[in-house]
Amino acid sequence: MLKNISITGCCVECTGAAELQSDAEYQLKIKPERESHIGSFELQVDCKWVRGDNSSAEVGFGIVASPKGRKFQRYVDYLAYKHSHL
Repeated sequence: MLKNISITGCCVECTGAAELQSDAEYQLKIKPERESHIGSFELQVDCKWVRGDNSSAEVGFGIVASPKGRKFQRYVDYLAYKHSHL
């Protein structure tokens, strides 16, 4: 589950242990919620930190490359708008 995202990084929460290496690069597929009307996209990220245990984990990523097109920026803008109107 995506906890937060910005143009520089994101935080992901998952069930189970996260077997990721710090400073290693990964592809992260983002599937925005249906109500955003934004299609899925991928980010190239590097793992900054991992916290958790065998039942859950939280992972911080820096964004190395954002996707071509506007989906990523539209999603960041959508989340900022949604958060400001809570």
